[in-house]
Amino acid sequence: MASLSQLVDNVVVNTFELGQPETRIGRRPDNDIQIDEISVSGQHALIEAVPNAYLEGTVDYYITDSNSTNGTFVNELRVADRQRLNSNDMVRIGWNEFRFIDEEEQAMEKTAYILD
Repeated sequence: MASLSQLVDNVVVNTFELGQPETRIGRRPDNDIQIDEISVSGQHALIEAVPNAYLEGTVDYYITDSNSTNGTFVNELRVADRQRLNSNDMVRIGWNEFRFIDEEEQAMEKTAYILD
């Protein structure tokens, strides 16, 4: 399972599990992850869980900016289109920092896979 860990001064203050096909992030209360902070747009970003085309039973995660005012950043690069997230990527939403953790991806890095 994947999660976003919210960081303040490199200390985890909150963790959000990404257990749905889509996770909406923004300031409005109808978002799956609500960040009630002025630098965050009402509907700021979307994270999608997409089945991996090559490894059955695995999921890839993608983030898209929802035309937010202050942008969505992955590893300090602004997200222009849908972008794949890798475990330990740093995600910035407004002034808020998160670390993306994908336990499944971390476990797969320890295993060799042969694709037909």
